[in-house]
Amino acid sequence: MREHLHAEWTKLRTLPGTGWLLLTIVVLTVAVGVAASAVVSCCDYDPARIGLFGVQVGQAVVAVLAVLTITGEYGTGMITLTLTAMPRRTGVLAAKAIVLAGLTLVAGSVAVLASALVTRPVLFGNGFPAETLDLTGGPVLRAAVGSVLYLVLIALFSLGVATAVRDSATAIGVVLGLLYLFPSLILMVSDADWQRFLWRISPMNAGLAVQATTNLTALPLSPWTGLGVLGAWTVAALLGGGLLLRTRDA
Repeated sequence: MREHLHAEWTKLRTLPGTGWLLLTIVVLTVAVGVAASAVVSCCDYDPARIGLFGVQVGQAVVAVLAVLTITGEYGTGMITLTLTAMPRRTGVLAAKAIVLAGLTLVAGSVAVLASALVTRPVLFGNGFPAETLDLTGGPVLRAAVGSVLYLVLIALFSLGVATAVRDSATAIGVVLGLLYLFPSLILMVSDADWQRFLWRISPMNAGLAVQATTNLTALPLSPWTGLGVLGAWTVAALLGGGLLLRTRDA
């Protein structure tokens, strides 16, 4: 596994645009969070969710990075060389997942911490009580840590989809479609039971429940259970992608 990890780290580190994508994750997440915080006033909104609103946009860049982690090799034909040099295909996918998760964890941590610190004075200036913005407090700390884990799961989910699809544009379309389609469907459906059901199975709606710090009893799922729904999508995507990687030609 050490050889797999070294090879995948080298490939991802030297992939054109990796550094820029990681920087974009941080900048976009913080910028959108600040913009959202600047236009709200106390106390109609959950301050933690508003301050971390940029995660909903930054996840798209995470998905692009994750997809390119494997589809870039299919596009250049390098995947054949990779699987020839390292014939244990599940090991290749596992190494890609570990390296990708590590990079996303670092970038996500920086993005979430910066968002929490930068948006705090903005929200405080808009009338939100200081105690609702305390990063060391239980609910807010859970929202921050959960947001980082959310981005990591999005990366791994996207990697699984991309492994199954093998085409960059198609994989990105599938991932973003699954993330953003459910919220649109929820708005289009009038039946409350169907809205609740779609919310519960939506990878984005359920996963981002981990950011909630107010009105938790009104949520269709508890914060950690919601993140678990995204975890289930991720496991399914990785298992499906891994199975297809093993059973078909490169």
